[in-house]
Amino acid sequence: MTAPRFDKMPVGIQDFEKIRTDGFRYVDKTEHIYSLVTAGTYFFLSRPRRFGKSLFISTLKAFYEGKRELFEGLAISKHDDVSWEAHPVLYLDLNADSFTDARVLDDYLNLFLCNEEKKYGRGENERNPGPRFAGIIRRAFEKTGKKVVILVDEYDKPILEAIGKSELQETFRTTLRGFYSALKSMDAYIEFAMLTGVTKFGKLSVFSGLNNLMDISMLEQFNDICGLTEKELLGNFQQNIELMAEKNEMTYDECVQELRRMYDGYHFHHKGVGMYNPFSVLNALAFYEFSSEWFKSGTPKYLVALLQQHDYNLEQLSHENVTSDLINSIDSDNASPIPMIYQSGYLTIKGYDKEFSEYILGFPNKEVEEGFTKFLFR
Repeated sequence: MTAPRFDKMPVGIQDFEKIRTDGFRYVDKTEHIYSLVTAGTYFFLSRPRRFGKSLFISTLKAFYEGKRELFEGLAISKHDDVSWEAHPVLYLDLNADSFTDARVLDDYLNLFLCNEEKKYGRGENERNPGPRFAGIIRRAFEKTGKKVVILVDEYDKPILEAIGKSELQETFRTTLRGFYSALKSMDAYIEFAMLTGVTKFGKLSVFSGLNNLMDISMLEQFNDICGLTEKELLGNFQQNIELMAEKNEMTYDECVQELRRMYDGYHFHHKGVGMYNPFSVLNALAFYEFSSEWFKSGTPKYLVALLQQHDYNLEQLSHENVTSDLINSIDSDNASPIPMIYQSGYLTIKGYDKEFSEYILGFPNKEVEEGFTKFLFR
């Protein structure tokens, strides 16, 4: 039996610098960074959990910290007009805690702000999270002479964990809205900002007033910003696929076909190429088994709570026609669970009806269809 190549497969590793310095395989997504930094300032990206959002944010962090050596040989290093000067980076990872009550979020934001205030100071009259965050942004610019970069990973986790608890959800929404308001009030001091999450909320929006936030979640240009295309999979992991085929007594082509059936099929634009779930396919290639690691890693509690509130059968879920307005936003009073299920990655775009301007949704692949069926009927 061939030993798993732990030194090559970046299973569960979300830190760009660690991947680049410790010899893990990196699938180059830096051309997308070039597109973003030359196109605007404020961006939002929605993708399912464990789909590579955190790694992309980590890559942005290294880029704006001026760590040029980490990008040698990558796509962005070939652009002569890229500035590699370091900027102050404010990085907030809301995936690092479980937000069971309002105090947890308050404490988490306070810890983040205190750590940054140690570097940049605190104004005498700055008491609430929003003014404190705004003060940090301004002083970071004044101290360094460089505009500030703000990166927020999993912005929506507190709100998602409060689904079914309207009072707590409203508290989280109010707190986060006040916190993120600093992005607009300090616009003159901000070089770049990106927020990621699983969902994009409508009436629950924590971005009210931030009307210049560009949502790239369903743009064809950024369909492959996270995840793996088949070209990327075959180009970067051919040897692993060959070993997996050998271990499973398959030909190389048969192994590719099964990987495609199990993990491919995510579409974030109706013209976009199919995307492989990176967490599942990297686990499969590391251990040479066609397992369902993404689904086994846990159905989110918010999805369980949502499905319990609605009477949807499997046939409805797997053949759903919806408008872009429905799947692109989530409201607190939405009678349909479809937007949440789509944005969480359990449904994907299978086609587009031009006549009625409707997306045709369905399960992306075997892993999700079988796992979701077992989940619904257990």
